[in-house]
Amino acid sequence: MSRGYNFSAGPSMLPESVLRRAQEELLEWGGERASVLEVSHRGKAFVALDDKLEADLRRLLNVPSDYSVLFLQGGATQHFAQIPLNIAGPDDSADYLITGHWANKAHAEAKTLVKTHVVASGEAGRFTSVPDPAQWQLTPGAAYLHVTSNETIQGVELDALPAVGDVPVVADMSSNILSRPLDVTRYGIIYAGAQKNMGAAGLTLLVIRNDLLARKPRPLPNILTYAAHAKEKSLLNTPPGFAFYITALVLEWIDAQGGLVAMERLNRAKADMLYAAIDGSNGYYKNPVDVRYRSRMNVPFTLHDAALDEAFLKESREAGLLALKGHKAVGGMRASIYNAMPIEGVRALVGFMAEFAKKHG
Repeated sequence: MSRGYNFSAGPSMLPESVLRRAQEELLEWGGERASVLEVSHRGKAFVALDDKLEADLRRLLNVPSDYSVLFLQGGATQHFAQIPLNIAGPDDSADYLITGHWANKAHAEAKTLVKTHVVASGEAGRFTSVPDPAQWQLTPGAAYLHVTSNETIQGVELDALPAVGDVPVVADMSSNILSRPLDVTRYGIIYAGAQKNMGAAGLTLLVIRNDLLARKPRPLPNILTYAAHAKEKSLLNTPPGFAFYITALVLEWIDAQGGLVAMERLNRAKADMLYAAIDGSNGYYKNPVDVRYRSRMNVPFTLHDAALDEAFLKESREAGLLALKGHKAVGGMRASIYNAMPIEGVRALVGFMAEFAKKHG
């Protein structure tokens, strides 16, 4: 069997060169005469890996020195709760912009821990656009404003952050981190699960401004306290070692491609090609998202006749185009075209879509 093109929303496709190197090094990593899965996280080799991982991430994202970089566990979902616990007290207010499924999830967790306020919601429009920033109702003195920069299910992306004053912005960037250059200084916290653009499941990135790291709004166990993790350089407890290793390889791969400028160029080309195929299909395929906020990472689309969905999924899989079924909340199809998806994969999908339309009429 040959590898197909994996359009899964996550865990996502990984660069083939990364998988091959991991395969080659699985039994013996470096000079350790043991697998990276087996070495101690307190040993010199793993500590060096941790240091390199942070240094490479800082360089790629141009993270300023007054920010800490943490590699944690729990996925982004755990941090829906852990973030308010660390930077807001029970009587503080926190603002949430609701742009889709994951923003709703983050808000639902937070409102059990702080007084939350929805500044705007796209629900009335079925989350096919981002509410006009001029209409956002920000809370004076809020502990933070939470945004979800890309919604994997609805395919809506907040490409640029509007002016919001001095409130610290907390951004869930799980599905578009490292897809383009980013001004980290616009944010108080950036967090992201690794399993889409950055590496393997089990690792969560958190970039936090140090003044927020120093907030102590409530007593917490060390394991839930970001400052405790920062003090131990993300090695407070046993980390997901293999996920650290895979992410380190992915960062090296991104660097070798030309960094985030090259990633943005590639991702824009892939998204433009796929949206052009959808928009040029004379209604055979449709994408419902406001063109101003179409995601470059996750492209949902429907067929003109939902009765053809099963045939589309069956034939696309036979053609080596994997995991195209849309989320149950929106139906249809979804092509996730993260960093590791080569443009040849999108070209193959676009070709298949054209042939399918001819075949099924």
